[in-house]
Amino acid sequence: MTSQAQATPQATGATARSGASHGLDGVSAERVDALLDRLASLPSLMVAFSGGADSAFLLAAAARALGPERVEAATAVSPSLPRIELERAREFAAGLGIAHHAPATDELSREGYRANAGDRCFFCKTELMSVVGPLAAERGIAAVATGTNADDIRAGFRPGIRAAANAGALTPLADAGLSKSEIRAASLAWGLPTWDKPAAACLASRIAYGVAVTAGGLERVADAEYALRRALDEAAIPVRNLRVRDMGDDTAKVEIDAELVAAVAGRPEVLAAVEGFAEVRLDEQGFRSGAMNELLPNPERYR
Repeated sequence: MTSQAQATPQATGATARSGASHGLDGVSAERVDALLDRLASLPSLMVAFSGGADSAFLLAAAARALGPERVEAATAVSPSLPRIELERAREFAAGLGIAHHAPATDELSREGYRANAGDRCFFCKTELMSVVGPLAAERGIAAVATGTNADDIRAGFRPGIRAAANAGALTPLADAGLSKSEIRAASLAWGLPTWDKPAAACLASRIAYGVAVTAGGLERVADAEYALRRALDEAAIPVRNLRVRDMGDDTAKVEIDAELVAAVAGRPEVLAAVEGFAEVRLDEQGFRSGAMNELLPNPERYR
């Protein structure tokens, strides 16, 4: 991973824009240039870095625009972070020559987060910013930014975006109008290994709204997903997107890529790898981001 990340040019100002949009269409190229211009105008920046495709691209863009010495990354560590994501985030930041921090956050101390209503993400992001904001100030970093993209803004149902905005976080990708597909295309053009990384939402997103979030519950879905991925590998079923969702009442729902549903349905021993639940069922519709939001009776309440 690091070799590809290291290939990203470390330049500032107009030099950062030179060749940065190669291989993109006109509109996407203009948006990438607008992003670099905006980032170059900042004295320094700390990126709230989850390790996903969006925040990784933002981190690489900041390194181009400001130089790595004026950019830092912070990956929040808590029971909701999948274990492997922290190490991947560290490697990516190191490949860019950027200082990486792993501050602990304590979402579980917030009642609204534990209660897990439709606004759970608001309390999670509030906790994140309560830690990353002071860290940036302590480090003398002028601003904090998240990897929110233009699609996130259009989707509407994003309580976490509201919390980050309340805390003064910048959203450079969204401000430049960059969609998820444009971010992936630009990441590929830049040689970033995250260009096709599957969505990797926090573990709390696996727990159905109304089911209390606990450290044990987060660990249970993490263990279940790890075991299921291993079983799929052994069965030579090449899964990309996978979720084990805790639906309450000791029931798990498995979501995988839609084109693999039939193959998994025909291999009951694969689903048997999911332990810790009394009942495990396969979602016939397959994986879809934000599936839990479909179950909210009144999502408008949380917009």
